[in-house]
Amino acid sequence: MTSAPATARSAVVVEKTGGRIGAVVHGVRLGGDLDAATVAALRAAVLEHKVIFFREQDHLDEEGHEAFGSLLGTPVAHPTVPSSDGRYSLGIDSDHGARANEWHTDVTFVPAYPAFSVLRAVTLPPYGGNTLWANTAAAYAGLPQPLRTLADSLRALHSNDYDYAAVRPGPLPEALERYRQVFTSTTFLTEHPVVRVHPETGERALLLGQFVQRITGLRSSDSRALFDLFQSHVERPENTVRWQWRAGDVALWDNRATQHYGVDDSDDHERTLRRVTIDGDVPVGPDGRPSTPITPEAVPEPLSGVPAGASTAA
Repeated sequence: MTSAPATARSAVVVEKTGGRIGAVVHGVRLGGDLDAATVAALRAAVLEHKVIFFREQDHLDEEGHEAFGSLLGTPVAHPTVPSSDGRYSLGIDSDHGARANEWHTDVTFVPAYPAFSVLRAVTLPPYGGNTLWANTAAAYAGLPQPLRTLADSLRALHSNDYDYAAVRPGPLPEALERYRQVFTSTTFLTEHPVVRVHPETGERALLLGQFVQRITGLRSSDSRALFDLFQSHVERPENTVRWQWRAGDVALWDNRATQHYGVDDSDDHERTLRRVTIDGDVPVGPDGRPSTPITPEAVPEPLSGVPAGASTAA
């Protein structure tokens, strides 16, 4: 067990859940009224552990959820999914994409994708419905030196336009229509470095996940092989943590150094969570080159068998 800085030591206790990722935070009642020392302690904890969890936050409502997120930065709306109530909080519902079963980093199809995500459990199934996170900085650090050198030199195209039917076999017609009208109402394509340098920690992390359409400059088969190679290091069990949700739980993660995966194993039971995302910066690769937006007309065919992930899955 590790403790937060002395300025917040009386309130914040951080208990690691794994050697490479994950910690449970005790002694904090989340909301917009946290003092600066506590916010600094939580920020330090999430930068170190990549994802941190809070139990028994049942008092949080939409307003309190957003107010807490605002302490970490500026909340941002999803680029294509409109809010039904004018809030930044996005519903992650079992019938609207939360069963995507894919490793992804939130919203990487735009240049400055979110820095942090805050996810709150509302309604949970009687079994299943866990979420996994992976430490993409640990995945990079664990690569053999020749693979790190190769990854440092690569860039990849990310897009929200993917084969929804391949991801969700036998989708209901209304779900397919929702995908066409909402998730791809605007098609985004961004070229990111495969390795980004974290703006706060200086760590290098793999920037991949299932929004990747293609490794830039390679033919499809080579691109697929390299994607699978590097992505497999992200998904290694020792780089991951699995969270079994309880109602009132909150997860806060560094979206610049993680991927996550919402597990579809709760049958037809309802599963509802709410997510607030905090604005991020444009990634920069080891060579100093930033990510760049690409025009929609340049969207390539997706990698065979590697469809991009649903942006709302958690």
